[in-house]
Amino acid sequence: MSEKALLVDRLISEIRAGNYKPNDKLPSENELADFYQVPRMVVRKAYERLQELGYIFSKQGKGSYVQNQKLQIPLILTGDVSFSEKMRELNYEFETKNIVSEMINYDSSIYHALQAKKDDAVYKISRLRIVEDCPIAVHTSYLSQSTFENIAQEGEVINSIFQYYHEQGYTDFETMRSQLSVVFPNKKEREILKCPSLVPLLQLESGCVDKKTGKVLEYSRNIYRSDCFTYLI
Repeated sequence: MSEKALLVDRLISEIRAGNYKPNDKLPSENELADFYQVPRMVVRKAYERLQELGYIFSKQGKGSYVQNQKLQIPLILTGDVSFSEKMRELNYEFETKNIVSEMINYDSSIYHALQAKKDDAVYKISRLRIVEDCPIAVHTSYLSQSTFENIAQEGEVINSIFQYYHEQGYTDFETMRSQLSVVFPNKKEREILKCPSLVPLLQLESGCVDKKTGKVLEYSRNIYRSDCFTYLI
């Protein structure tokens, strides 16, 4: 067995034994190389393999940390309750970061879903969801400026799309028909979600309609780490 494989097995045993707790920082590559008397490259390859297997995640410039594999959030993928409200009900520590707010180029599928005209301005608003210090989902909403006049200015501070609806006077809405699929993360998604390449993502495409007027408020594409959730549909 190679030095890398032996080191991977040893570290997995340490994690499973509880010697390293969820979110604990692991020794640096140099420290581990000195301790086990192996080249630093062996440690780097071992850490890369552990990340692929979902045991650890990395923070740029800070090091490697133990993944919380016990994080299994029961997530209801339909309904009119916001993600934040769901997390509060489940007593999870969570935060949301607005990571994208920009106008998109014309996309026929998105414009069709929004019932937007070709000359309408449509904005993409993405929020990173972090639960118990683990990035677990990216929620992306597409909103038409013809429906939300000030979205160009207000998009950067939206953390809860449902709260934004209420602020704009839309208080009674319902979910559109949803489509669920399984996809594998691309490089950017792996970096954002700190997830291994072998862990698939659950992608939910849906939307929201104002019950009173029948107006489409939003088209959404949300991705969830499949290793962090149990799904209630």
